[in-house]
Amino acid sequence: MNDDQKRLPSKAPEVTLGFWIVKILATTLGETGGDAVTMSMDLGYAVGTLIFFGLFAAAVIAQVRAAKFEPFLYWLTIVATTTVGTTMADLADRSLGVGYAGGSALLLLGLAASLAIWRWSEGSVSVDTVSTRRVETFYWATILFSQTLGTALGDWMADTNGLGFGGGAVVFGAALALVAALYFFTNVSRVALFWAAFILTRPLGATVGDLLDKPHELGGLALSRYYASAVLVAAMLALIVLFPQKPGSHPRTIKRESGD
Repeated sequence: MNDDQKRLPSKAPEVTLGFWIVKILATTLGETGGDAVTMSMDLGYAVGTLIFFGLFAAAVIAQVRAAKFEPFLYWLTIVATTTVGTTMADLADRSLGVGYAGGSALLLLGLAASLAIWRWSEGSVSVDTVSTRRVETFYWATILFSQTLGTALGDWMADTNGLGFGGGAVVFGAALALVAALYFFTNVSRVALFWAAFILTRPLGATVGDLLDKPHELGGLALSRYYASAVLVAAMLALIVLFPQKPGSHPRTIKRESGD
C-alpha cells in the first residue's frame, strides 16, 4: 500500500484579494442592514436579533447541506452572520447594559474557546479544511463569534475612545495593513494571520457602515440605510459575478494500491 495525496475542495472560498474586498463589503452591509431593521424600521435590537438569527440559522443549514462550495450561498451566510452579529452586539452593549468593554471581553473568550475546541478536535483551524459537516459547524460558530466581537470592538473604539467612526476606520484599516505586512514579510503562521484579518475586517466594516448611515450630530454622513445597503449588495453581486471564486482545498492522505 502506498500513501498518495488527494486535494479535497473546501466549502469556503480560496483566500484571495477578491475574498477580502467582498468580506469588507459584507461586513459593512451587516452594519447598515442591521441598523436599517433595528433603527430605521424601529423594531429594536431584540426583535432584530430574532429576525436575523432566524435568517442566519436557515442560511447555515443550507450551507452545511450543500454538496459543494456555492459562492452566492456562502456570501449570503456571511452577510447573515454580520447582520445578526450587529444586532446581538448592540443588544448586549446597549439594551442589556453589558457595555462595550464587557461585551467585547465575553465575545473574545467565546471566540478563543471556539477556536481552541476546533483545534483540539480537528488538529487545525485552517479554512482550507472546511469540507465536512463537523468542521463547518466549528467554522460558522467561530465566524459568528468573530462578527459579533467585531461589532462590539468597532462601537467601543468609535464611541468610548472618542475617535469617531472615521477615526475608528483608520485604526482598524491600519491594523489590517500591519497584518498584510506580516503576511508578506514574515513567516508568522498563515492560519493565525487569516483569523486576525478576518476578525479585523468586521470592526472596519462596522465603523465604515456607521460612518455612512449615522446622523451628522453623531459624526456620520446620514446616508439612507436602505440606499447604502442596496449599493453594497449590488457591489458584492458584481464582484462575485465578474471575479468567480474557487473553493479552497487541502491535502488529505488516502490509501491507494501499488500500481494504480
